[in-house]
Amino acid sequence: MTRIKIFSLLLTALLYISCSKDDYKLGSDIDPYIRFNFLVKADNTPLEYPTINGSLVPQSTYENKSVKTLKVPVTLTTRSLKETVTANFSAETSGVSDSFSVNPVNQLSFQGSKLTDTIYVSFDKRWAANQSINLKLETVSDPDIHIGNLNTAYPNNTFKIDLGTIATNYTFPVTQYNVKGEVGETIDFEVNFPNGFFPEEIKNANFFKFQNGFEYSLTRDDFGDNRSSVTYHLTLLEDLQNDDARYESKITLINIPNYTATGNTNLTIVKPIKSLRDIQANPASKFTDPTNAFYLTYGEHWFSNGTTCTWQTFNALTFPVVVTKDDPNAILYSDKGTTNPNDDVYHDAFKIGFNVASGTNTVNSFGLKRWFSNESNSAAISPGFNIKSALEFFPANGNSKTEGTVLVIPQDITIGSSATNTHVIAISGEGTYKEISNGLYEISFELKLTNDKLFGGTVSTQYRMYNNRTYPKPTALSIPCPKEVTL
Repeated sequence: MTRIKIFSLLLTALLYISCSKDDYKLGSDIDPYIRFNFLVKADNTPLEYPTINGSLVPQSTYENKSVKTLKVPVTLTTRSLKETVTANFSAETSGVSDSFSVNPVNQLSFQGSKLTDTIYVSFDKRWAANQSINLKLETVSDPDIHIGNLNTAYPNNTFKIDLGTIATNYTFPVTQYNVKGEVGETIDFEVNFPNGFFPEEIKNANFFKFQNGFEYSLTRDDFGDNRSSVTYHLTLLEDLQNDDARYESKITLINIPNYTATGNTNLTIVKPIKSLRDIQANPASKFTDPTNAFYLTYGEHWFSNGTTCTWQTFNALTFPVVVTKDDPNAILYSDKGTTNPNDDVYHDAFKIGFNVASGTNTVNSFGLKRWFSNESNSAAISPGFNIKSALEFFPANGNSKTEGTVLVIPQDITIGSSATNTHVIAISGEGTYKEISNGLYEISFELKLTNDKLFGGTVSTQYRMYNNRTYPKPTALSIPCPKEVTL
């Protein structure tokens, strides 16, 4: 027992000596110091200032694989400043010096309660293998401010950027737009570059393939300083006014040198068949609850369980489709309690969709996850599991509040097992909907999926969907059913 006490005292003394070597001053009298304050989230992406996370530890190195501007914050720990403090830094590289630039060039500034400044590292061309950029805090205008943390273990007075393998790709954030069909009408759409792009590499590149059902022109905005997306403008050159015809044009992203099309690779522009419908029928409201971000619809589809065909259940978070006031199917959902019409929220009276409430995962639209094995549930790889505009309703006689027909909105969805193994699947279908008991609505429809590689063409099956988790079990069918396929 005596030996244990002596050992404990020695350990305490050693800890005291060790801490004192690191020069920590606790409480309000801590010495002012300046250091790099680069934080990294769990997915290995930077936490950008002014976002704060006290559980993260500042890093002294970072492997960068993106060509978007990298923001490196530098923080001064002190009370509010009475006078401006400046700090000089250097930036050197082990590779090609003109492959990057920094802003500001070499000096940071702190004043008042602004105690963080940022070094913006921009990448102007593809870098060489094994290149790195080294940032170092050199001097401070106030000699009382210590450069680096007040300890010897993690000073953070230098920051090294290791330039890793670049993976540049692009995708469509939205897969379909509807047009009214008027000459001169313009649709603005974006191509997203998750890891950024080099303007010189894409300014003259042709990464679109076209399948046009009507005439239009296509222009794009200047790149400016944005390296995350490019905005295009599609302008109709043709009057599409046959209400009994469906007009459709498709733009597909294709691979080019150094850039890969991933995720949503197809954009469809549609002038749909126009039917007279009374928005007050509002069938979409029977299958959504905008006040509940976790509202579910429930469904069953006729599918193989491995040995036989059975009705199998699924559910999905279900939302209204938000539209602008001038949309022909717009119905006012909320005026937000103000007299200002600019903040009013409108929903499409005839459409619903399936999506996550937040985050980057996916829901099980139409129970599609049962159709595949080895599928990725990430929205970056399988965005097709989230179908934001999925079903469209057509009330009987244009105004029925209890029944009508339903259309699976034709579109291409993307589902894959990895970023290098994705499949574009065309979906469509139709059926009916009806109030089968007080407040309980049933949607009965056929869903068709088309992909030559996965299905050898088109496959289909029957669906039932309900706006309540309690519903009558569908009667067994005497028809074949799809089986799970491996992606």
